[in-house]
Order: sequence, then C-alpha cells, then structure tokens
Amino acid sequence: MIPTPHPDSDPKALCCAVITVSDTRTVATDPSGALMQRLLSEAGHQIIFYQVLRDEPEAIQAQLVDWGQNSELQVILLNGGTGIAPRDRTYDAIVPLLDKTLPGFGELFRLLSFQEIGSRAIASRAIAGLYQNKLIFSVPGSTNAVQLAMERLILPELNHLESMIKDSPPHSTPPRDPSA
Repeated sequence: MIPTPHPDSDPKALCCAVITVSDTRTVATDPSGALMQRLLSEAGHQIIFYQVLRDEPEAIQAQLVDWGQNSELQVILLNGGTGIAPRDRTYDAIVPLLDKTLPGFGELFRLLSFQEIGSRAIASRAIAGLYQNKLIFSVPGSTNAVQLAMERLILPELNHLESMIKDSPPHSTPPRDPSA
C-alpha cells in the first residue's frame, strides 16, 4: 500500500504553464500537453500559458527566462525531450537554470515507471526544481508518462510544494543568464 499525503488544509488554484517539447507535435497533435492541461484544470488549477516548442535548448531556456519574470505564474510543466536520444535536450536546457532541484521527483518517477515499463525507465531524465520561485516539472512526452507523473506525484504535492515556496524568503539572486 502506498501512503498518501495528508490533504492540504487550504488547497488553492495555482497559475500554471505547460510546454510540450517536440520536433514533430503541434498544438493540434499534442495529446500529452492536452492531458497535462486537462488534469491540471480538473484539479482546479488555471492554465495561463501553453506552448509547443522544438527541442532546442536556447528556445526552451528563453521561454523559461521569459516566464520566470511573470509574477502571476507559479508552476511550469514540460513534457518531452527527457530521454537520451541526440535530440532529447530538455533536461540539458533546464538544469543550468534551476535554483534548487527536487531529486526525489526524478527518483520516484523512475521507480514508478520501472514498475510499469521495466528497466527502460533508466533512460528517463525526468527532473523537478525551482526557478525564480516557480515550480518546474519536466517529464517524458508519452501520455502514459504524463499521466503517471501528474496523478501519482505532481498533483498530490503541488499545493504543498507551493506553500513551502511561499514560506521561504524571497529569491534574492538575480536571474541566471543561460548563455553565461
């Protein structure tokens, strides 16, 4: 039996952005991005941005830097580009920007994935962390992976993690320049 977290005393709607990283998908052909948005909405959260980006690190970083300046935005979720193929570069784009990482997210995601797909889970570079006091989650682009991450890890902890950020002192270092 998997323990469930205590319910948050005051769950609230968070402002979220969804990015699908893909060289082949479009807004019309993006089931994983649509699933992320639907699950967030059903949980009472608001999607204020949605975009499909090619797996180009500079474009991913530029979008994160831009959204990092938005004081309304609290959570950014990415799907796609987390494997080890030459074009899978989402992880590489995100890591230099993160102010803090949540190693447990990737570890738990790979464990849960292993239970579903076996040893191929080792190729996942799912990651989560903080950038400009915003929660960042990056998961593989398959709809099964998105559903697993959203239902088992992200949605159960989203309000709790956000409340921890709000209780922290403000971020005092200037935004990182990804080109530096």
